[in-house]
Amino acid sequence: MKNRLPLWLAKIIYYEYWPVTCFYFPLTLYWLLLSLRARSLTYYTAVNPAIEHSGFWGNSKGDVLKLIPSEFLPLTLYFSSADKTETILTAMQKAELDFPVICKPDKGERGFRVEKINSVNELENYVNTSVGEFILQEFITYPIELGILYYRLPDGTKSEITSVTKKEFMSVTGDGVSTVKELMNASLRSRFQLESTTIKLGNQMNRIFKKGETLIIEPIGNHCRGTEFINANDLINAQLLTVFDKLASKMPGFYYGRFDLKVKSLDDLYAGKNIKIMELNSIASEPAHIYGKGMNLLKAFQSVLFHSNIIFRIAMQNKKLGIQFTPLFAFIKYLRNHKKALQA
Repeated sequence: MKNRLPLWLAKIIYYEYWPVTCFYFPLTLYWLLLSLRARSLTYYTAVNPAIEHSGFWGNSKGDVLKLIPSEFLPLTLYFSSADKTETILTAMQKAELDFPVICKPDKGERGFRVEKINSVNELENYVNTSVGEFILQEFITYPIELGILYYRLPDGTKSEITSVTKKEFMSVTGDGVSTVKELMNASLRSRFQLESTTIKLGNQMNRIFKKGETLIIEPIGNHCRGTEFINANDLINAQLLTVFDKLASKMPGFYYGRFDLKVKSLDDLYAGKNIKIMELNSIASEPAHIYGKGMNLLKAFQSVLFHSNIIFRIAMQNKKLGIQFTPLFAFIKYLRNHKKALQA
């Protein structure tokens, strides 16, 4: 049955569609309380000393990726918008890297300009419209994509996986009768992406797929790009924690973050093999399971407050170890410069 709930009403009813500032505004009071206890409005910048300002906003994704052991990384190349397409193609050939690939800005948030590039023409267009440095990664075809939020206390007394989210890409499955556009209109989640998808797919929106045939509309596992986040906390166990404890032990100066990864199978996940980490989000990471089924606004707020307290504990322990908080005015200047760069 076609979902006829108006989008404007869905944006009010379902908190997963709220603007970020709207969702987090009610939690500001707790941040101020923790800031008062820490005697600093920027205490969280001491959480991950190996990452600029602990990865609050605007840090280099490339610098963060370099903290991760190479066996867990997709083949990754680094370029700037000044590089010519021919230079990039030569580097790809030398690395034995073929299309499709993923391109993303070195500095950017919430899926901004993250694109799957399928051809030379698409790569050239991406390069010509890029500003600053960007990352080119091997496209991993492993079937399972997860976001795993992990932390460890600097004093070594505790580590924990607090959130596992499975990502289900936005797709439509043909019925032999309906067009892609009609199938998208039948889903509330897809309707939010209808305008951008129409621009991307063009005439393919009128295509009718055979019954059971599936079209993945958005291959980027980002919530604001239509990906459904599924609560997969049932995957958390001691075996999984051991895998990430071993991983984090090879990453000095890292204590908190969400690993966005693909894995070949759940057995491989628990064995710590065939895992490829596309990105590591630091203190700005959300426990993304809060957007899954079975959650509600109260539970979501409770989870965010719980993780805020973990961040506070890590920061204060690091402070005792001599890690300094970023001075407030220096931090404000940094955020302003990053915002200007995004708007350039």
